[in-house]
Amino acid sequence: MSEIEKAQDRRFAANVVEGGRLGALLLDLWQRTRMDWGFVSDKLSNAFRRERWLGAQERRFVAETLYGMVRHLRRIDTGLAAARRGASPADRDRVVAYFLLTGAINADAAHRAARDVDWKRALAADEFISKERRPAMRIALRHSLPDWLAEMLVADHGDDAEAIAAGLNERAPMTVRVNRLVATRDEAQAELAAINIESRPGKWSADALILDTRVNLYGLAPFQRGAIEAQDEGSQLLAEIVDAHGVVVDLCAGAGGKTLAMAAAMKNRGRILATDVDPKKLEELRRRARRATVSNARAIELGRDGSWPDGLEELRGKADRVLVDAPCSGIGALRRNPEARWRLTARDIASFAALQRDIAVRAAALLAPGGRMVYATCTVLRAENQEVVEAIRAAVPELELVPAIEAWRPARPDAAELATPDGQYLAVRPDRHGTDGFFAAVLRRPKP
Repeated sequence: MSEIEKAQDRRFAANVVEGGRLGALLLDLWQRTRMDWGFVSDKLSNAFRRERWLGAQERRFVAETLYGMVRHLRRIDTGLAAARRGASPADRDRVVAYFLLTGAINADAAHRAARDVDWKRALAADEFISKERRPAMRIALRHSLPDWLAEMLVADHGDDAEAIAAGLNERAPMTVRVNRLVATRDEAQAELAAINIESRPGKWSADALILDTRVNLYGLAPFQRGAIEAQDEGSQLLAEIVDAHGVVVDLCAGAGGKTLAMAAAMKNRGRILATDVDPKKLEELRRRARRATVSNARAIELGRDGSWPDGLEELRGKADRVLVDAPCSGIGALRRNPEARWRLTARDIASFAALQRDIAVRAAALLAPGGRMVYATCTVLRAENQEVVEAIRAAVPELELVPAIEAWRPARPDAAELATPDGQYLAVRPDRHGTDGFFAAVLRRPKP
């Protein structure tokens, strides 16, 4: 954030705590968000369509504040609990406390907004949290996670748990994938620079650009002509490790981000069958494919019960590559959807794991001899990752695990940096790689 934007935010924050119009909007948005912990992006879109008086900078400020409050809720409440001697915090106090903890206002300004709160004690929230001796609880409070999730992170990642939690609580960068069917990365970067949008190459994907300027991506000429697509660098790596060629099935394709990446890697040769149970997502995939000049991908709707249509059944035992980007908790994408942490429960994780196993076991039947299936998720939890892979292999024992460090084609000299310590799985995360948290296992059906 530039110094100009920081100064603007301080002015906006002062307006909020003084009871201005901006404050009323923020309070309303916060209360609507907490009602169901639905997507913050949807709440913002609805508000911005309704509140025509908001300028671009005010919209940015409102969005950053709302996302920030979701990301720091328990930290805010810890400070307020100390400041109010355990009394339940009011929503307006939460807004003021957020600005105080982020340095947008000082304790004197906070006191003018609410005189019954000891704002100096609220400002010491991090000091109170640091005194918590239980590692999982300290992580939960400091990085505003539900208890069950902090406990899972500690159980799964030990000493790395706090770094992962901190990374998941950061704001995600705006990352795009350059569509090589339309432009090279250098060409796309130059086109962005010509419209005053600075970008830099990603570290891990040869097609990634990280935009240093916050913009409406969908209004840009390079996007509209199909030269770039919004896609996290970790997601690009999942598409890459598939090594797509021949006949490819993207079984849980959604709106097609990985389908489009694989089509570009295949240079529109071969065939991709992209399936999903959601017809709206598949229609979006078709629109995106037309814009990206993709001609080798076909979208097919699955039955709501997961039943396979004829177009998929006919590929049983014939697919060279199958990508199972399974429905998951999305814990790895908390940077983008921070509200998800408050929607999910530990029980949901177990439900996802059972569904993931069932989908992948069934998908294995599509593989031709020598074919590979990539099981992938956007989560950092073992229950949805390694444990599901073990369950898949127990159900389909002929599948061989291809170590991630050997699966890249062509071989990557940095493959070990993208893998679990044993080299078996692709595993990237925000604190180490600057990506969302992604996992992938490569499973091969042996030739007779």
